[in-house]
Amino acid sequence: MLDIIGVFRGAETGGTHDIIWNVRFPRTLVAALVGIHLALAGALLQGVMRNPMADPHIIGVSSGAGLTGIAMIVLFPAYSYLMTPAAFIGALIAAGLVYALAWKNGIQPVRLILAGVAVSAFFGSGISAMLVFYSDRVDGALLFLVGGLSAKTWPHFQQLLPYTVIGGISALLLARRMNILALDEQNAKGLGLNVEAARVLVIAVAALLSASAVSVVGLLGFVGMIVPHVTRMLFGHDYRLLLPASALIGISVMTIFDTLSRIIFAPIELPVGILTGAIGAPFFIYLLRKKGSRV
Repeated sequence: MLDIIGVFRGAETGGTHDIIWNVRFPRTLVAALVGIHLALAGALLQGVMRNPMADPHIIGVSSGAGLTGIAMIVLFPAYSYLMTPAAFIGALIAAGLVYALAWKNGIQPVRLILAGVAVSAFFGSGISAMLVFYSDRVDGALLFLVGGLSAKTWPHFQQLLPYTVIGGISALLLARRMNILALDEQNAKGLGLNVEAARVLVIAVAALLSASAVSVVGLLGFVGMIVPHVTRMLFGHDYRLLLPASALIGISVMTIFDTLSRIIFAPIELPVGILTGAIGAPFFIYLLRKKGSRV
């Protein structure tokens, strides 16, 4: 502990300084930002689709971002600096497809899940096809598919931070619209809200947050579902409180997951995506059994 304090006071140099400042600290910051992104994206998607099971991974948004991300890694490695914009386009397409397929006189939970599974399978098949046809380049894409924080350093933090600021502020500014969208459509329109335009805006912000996280750490599942659901149980349904609280709990959850992934099988590091999937899947089943729940 004294060594860690010494690093931040500038009194510690050498190997300890390098490990803490250049390895542990930036990795923790990246985990925190990813937690913010996925938690806010999940809260927004659950609200706009009126379903506590909505999550960037489950409804296919992450798969859309993953397909374009894998394409950049496998087909266009020289343009890796365009990873985040490409992932955003893929996430936006996936979110639009899910919303269009699930919409029929309103959003129904069962249709939403089925549409998400279909879209996720479609984009997943595209990912598999690229990995088969370009098997000599699979190594660079493997960790991306699993999702992990290994070897994340200051450049990754700097890549993610602008999207955290833009997406985070945008999400918080949408809190009032989210509260109105929680009402039925007629009441929302009666309060002067352009419902369809608001939905498109919310989905776009959620896609930006999800895609930017995916572009840095790969396909991490279930964080965006678990965190908003837990936050809602603790703090209620008012999005003016729910969104910032989700961001803070997202930081805690991702930091804990990252720590566990490093110590459970130490000295072997478990990719954090495996851990989130192992914990998130039973939680998803629990929500599915309570499908009568409302956001």
